[in-house]
Amino acid sequence: MDQEKNQECCPKFDPAPWDGKVFEWEGKKFIKDKVFTLFYMPINFGAVIKRMVAKTEAAGAKTSDNLCLSDHTSKWNMDLYLAVDKDVPGAENVTLSGKFLFKVYEGPFKDTGKWCQDFENYAKEKGMAVKKMYMWYTTCPKCEKKYGHNYVVIAGEVQS
Repeated sequence: MDQEKNQECCPKFDPAPWDGKVFEWEGKKFIKDKVFTLFYMPINFGAVIKRMVAKTEAAGAKTSDNLCLSDHTSKWNMDLYLAVDKDVPGAENVTLSGKFLFKVYEGPFKDTGKWCQDFENYAKEKGMAVKKMYMWYTTCPKCEKKYGHNYVVIAGEVQS
């Protein structure tokens, strides 16, 4: 039991390198997959992540900072973008380019609406307009309990 409790499923997240930071990406590589959601609640998130990681490992690719952006496209679907260091055969390879503002939040998922509003205000205070928002769920529920934190990062594609 103790061994299972101490196993690392999700690496411990450090908010410092991300909170309030702006990154300019030019052709940043990701692989993309889809998660079925039921009224925005992910149903097969874990299975999709495992599939994406397996394809990445099979290709000899590495993930970048365990960065995995979620795009809730409807109440029935969420697109996942896993950052990788090279193209991955058998996966949908995509790139993202632009200026991205990151802000870290902590708390229950029910606060997502408040976080999104706060992020919009935060970007405005910085003189930026949000074009598109992505969510980065940094740990699974088991690891959130293990680490005692539920960090969620909003990554917004922004323009000045």
